[in-house]
Amino acid sequence: MNPLPKAVSIVMRSFNEAWAIRSTIEQVYAQDFDGDIELIVIDSGSSDGSIEIIRSFERARLIQIPLGTYVPGVVLNQGARESSHDWIVYLNADATPVGSDWLTNLLKPCVGNPKFGAAFSRQIPRPDCKAVFAHDYDRCFGPERESANWGHFFSMVSSVTHRSVFEHTPIREDLQYAEDDEWTRRVIENGYEVIYVIDSVVMHSHNYTIRQSYKRSFGDAKAMAATSTVEPRAMNYHYFVGLGLIKDSWRDAKWCLRNCKPGGIPFSIAVRLAQRLGRRDGHHAGWKFYQRDS
Repeated sequence: MNPLPKAVSIVMRSFNEAWAIRSTIEQVYAQDFDGDIELIVIDSGSSDGSIEIIRSFERARLIQIPLGTYVPGVVLNQGARESSHDWIVYLNADATPVGSDWLTNLLKPCVGNPKFGAAFSRQIPRPDCKAVFAHDYDRCFGPERESANWGHFFSMVSSVTHRSVFEHTPIREDLQYAEDDEWTRRVIENGYEVIYVIDSVVMHSHNYTIRQSYKRSFGDAKAMAATSTVEPRAMNYHYFVGLGLIKDSWRDAKWCLRNCKPGGIPFSIAVRLAQRLGRRDGHHAGWKFYQRDS
């Protein structure tokens, strides 16, 4: 086994997550990593007490950017530039490491791998996570995850890369959504590997409203339309939205019944409809925005 690095830089994005950030930072410093941990927190204008919590950790370095100026790629690239070490870990403020081996487990399959480009952790939902979203975390990160059979899947929420990879393939700064998906597709195109590390675990989930579900799906689809090969006509109402909704709802219903959460079925149907409409509308908007027709 290759020895782990002697130092890592952890870049944490923060915005009004006082409810979680203290426990997240505490877990960062409780890791069994035998080396230096540099923690850089980039806050985007929090007003809920997050700043005071961050400052209470003397070892953490706080960088503040004005409210309303947050762009994912800009902040992620800034974090990489500001970091002192070659191994760069990204961790969201509301993604709390589970156990003291989160960091070492994340690093183990990466060190000594000449094709390493990026790696990402397993995410498990918080206890209050609604069924429809808990199902998605199971599909994306569970032991029998569907995402293993998808064309591509990656999450920056808890992930690691190396400065040499980052300098060769920086993150795009013109995307407000799906910047991590687009980045790792280019990482792979450039000959690197992206690794899923199931035994590096963080607790992280969101209970989106129906409106938020639409907005998130719209934003992701619009950004991914910049490189997607799917023609807009394929994202239609009768097949993509209608039949897709039936498929999604049936899959959710089976999961809810299997996990003793039948009460989550009605809300899951509403969320899936919002997501399908958001993805359809976002794809069409992105195709037009990036002038793919020309």
